[in-house]
Formats: sequence, structure tokens, C-alpha cells
Amino acid sequence: MIPHITALYAGLLALLYVGISGWVIRVRVQQKVYAGDKGDPVMANAMRLHANFAEYVPLALILLLLAEMQGAPALALHALGAVLLLARIMHALGMARLPHTSALRGGGAAMTFGVLLVGGAANIAHALF
Repeated sequence: MIPHITALYAGLLALLYVGISGWVIRVRVQQKVYAGDKGDPVMANAMRLHANFAEYVPLALILLLLAEMQGAPALALHALGAVLLLARIMHALGMARLPHTSALRGGGAAMTFGVLLVGGAANIAHALF
């Protein structure tokens, strides 16, 4: 079984991650900060946005993959994948400037947690029943 649905969302999220990485590089050049954040709040913010994506997306994709491998309905998988993608776009846009756009940042974070909770619960349920 090839996990086509997870592959789709992993690919789309990879493209988003490359975009975020490019933005971080641009901030580094603009702020003239080439290592760490040097105490620059704009650079620190860019680094946190990038790190936040790297912290949450892999686990969400693992949960999506496991659910797909266990035969979860395609519609449910697409719903989780689409919500995750939208959540990470919202979060990135909400953090992209200072001060943050709280509704986008918070909404994106909440949606990401929702995907993790639903994906985690679905995998636990399948493992137990």
C-alpha cells in the first residue's frame, strides 16, 4: 500500500517549509545576522516561526501516515491534511511580522493542535480496538 494522501500533504508542507526557510534567509540578510539571532527580535521571531514548523509538522505527518496505513477513510485523511496545511499557513502569516497577527497565529496553532489530537486519538483507538 502506497500512502498517496500522506505523500500529497507531505509534499505540499515541504514546499511551504522551503518558502519559510527562504523567508528566514531573507530576514538574515536584511538584519545582517548570519549566526544565531544576535539579540535581534526580528531574527529571533523568524527563527521561532521556522522552528515551530519543524517541531509540529513531522509528528502530524507521522500520525497521518499511520492512520492512512491502517485504512482510515480518504475523506478523513484529506480533512486532516488540509486542516494541517491551512493551519501552518495561518500560523506562518500570523508570525511573519511584529507585532504578530494574533488571530492567524493562534488560530493556526489551535488547528495544528486539533490535527494532533484527532490524529493521535484515531491512532490510539485503532490500536486498542
